[in-house]
Amino acid sequence: MPLKSFICLIAVLALSGCTMLSPSDPLRIDLVGLEPLPAQGMEMRFAVVLRVQNPNDSVIDYNGLSVELDVNHQPLASGVSDASGQVPRFGEALLKIPVTISAFSVMRQAWAAAGYQQGRNLPYELRGKLGGGLFGTARFNSAGTLNWPQTANTP
Repeated sequence: MPLKSFICLIAVLALSGCTMLSPSDPLRIDLVGLEPLPAQGMEMRFAVVLRVQNPNDSVIDYNGLSVELDVNHQPLASGVSDASGQVPRFGEALLKIPVTISAFSVMRQAWAAAGYQQGRNLPYELRGKLGGGLFGTARFNSAGTLNWPQTANTP
């Protein structure tokens, strides 16, 4: 076998091996909680708790986390963490990420919410990434609506 053919064969096998090692299905990530943290100055701080589900046959190693939360198409909170760990194959893990909400974001959201009537839906979007090791970064995006509570009409 000529050297050139051998090198091409090794390259093809290496690329197909990398494809098999990377996740084939996207991660499922849900916001499951917010825990208050000590405030700093005019900022509010929370720990966002995410449930990460791995529907793949391989472990997901992560090294670093990032998250952004928009409400009503406006930025509300963001945060990063240098945490590292694993999400087991066909398993799940709870991850905590500290986020900051600036006083300006709170004022902007209050101003926008003043225009909403009871019962209307308020859109949100959660974006982020799990920093990957050898095989790259797993990005995620989740969106939905927050419903304002209905109040009973009293005569």
